[in-house]
Amino acid sequence: MLSAKRIGFIGGGNMATALIGGLVQSGVAPAQNIICSEVRGEARQALRDRFGITVTGDNLEVIRHADIVVYAVKPQVLPDVLRQTAEAADETKLIISIAAGVPLTALGHGLGASDKKLRLIRVMPNICALVGESATAIAAGAGTQPGDTELAKAIFDAVGTSVVMGEHLLDAFTGLGGSGPAYVFVIIEALADAGVHMGLSRQDALLVAGQTLFGAAKMFLHSQEHPASLKDRVCSPGGTSIAGVEALEQGALRATLMKAVAAATERSRELGRAMAAK
Repeated sequence: MLSAKRIGFIGGGNMATALIGGLVQSGVAPAQNIICSEVRGEARQALRDRFGITVTGDNLEVIRHADIVVYAVKPQVLPDVLRQTAEAADETKLIISIAAGVPLTALGHGLGASDKKLRLIRVMPNICALVGESATAIAAGAGTQPGDTELAKAIFDAVGTSVVMGEHLLDAFTGLGGSGPAYVFVIIEALADAGVHMGLSRQDALLVAGQTLFGAAKMFLHSQEHPASLKDRVCSPGGTSIAGVEALEQGALRATLMKAVAAATERSRELGRAMAAK
C-alpha cells in the first residue's frame, strides 16, 4: 500500500525517528521513498546514516516532494511551520499531524483550508512508539478521500496498533492510551516496591514486575479472551492470586484507575480549548 508512496516527515525528533525506523525496518516503505526535514544538522546526518533516507533542512522541500506529509513538530512550533508550508499544501497531499492537542480545524486554518480542499488526518501515538508498541488513535477530517485512513493506519501500525475514531473521542483516547503508559510505569514501580518489601532485590523486583505486565498484556492481546476470564484462570479457589485480587478490590484499584483516565481526559479537553482559543 505504501511502497509506491513518497512519505515526508517535517521534524526529525523522537517520534519521527520511531516512525521512520518502523517503516524502513518492517519493509512497509522503502528508505528511498522517505524524506525528512530537520533543523539540526547533526540530527539530519544521524537519520541519513541510520536509515538511508533523504534529509533536508527545508520544510517546503518535503511537502513538495511527498505524497503523504507527517507534521511531527511540537504543538507550540506547529503554527509557524504550517504558515511556512501552506503554499505547497493541496488536495494531492495526504497531510497528517501528530501534534498533541491541535484540532483539525486549527491544522486546516494554518494551511489555508478555506481557499482549497485539504486531506487532513490527526493522529495521536503514545510514547511506546519508541519501542514499536504504540497504541495510536487516528481521526480523519471531512476532506479525506477513500483509502486515506488506510494509508495513515499502515504508517502507524508499523510502530504498534492503531484504531480509527472520531476526533471528538481523542480526549478520551488521551486519558487512556496517551497517558496510560504513565499509569503502567507507576504500577510497575509499585509492584517492584512490594517485591522489595517482601525480600526481593530491587533489580529482580523491577525485572519481574515489568515482565509480568508485559507477559499478561501479550497473553490478553493474543488470546482475545476477556480479561476477567484470564483473571479467573489465574485465581484458583482459596489460592494466592485471589487473595491478592481481594486486596486490590479493597484498595479500590479499579475506581482509582477510572478516576485517572477521567482526570487526564478532562485535562486534555482543557488544553484543547486553550489551543483552539489561540
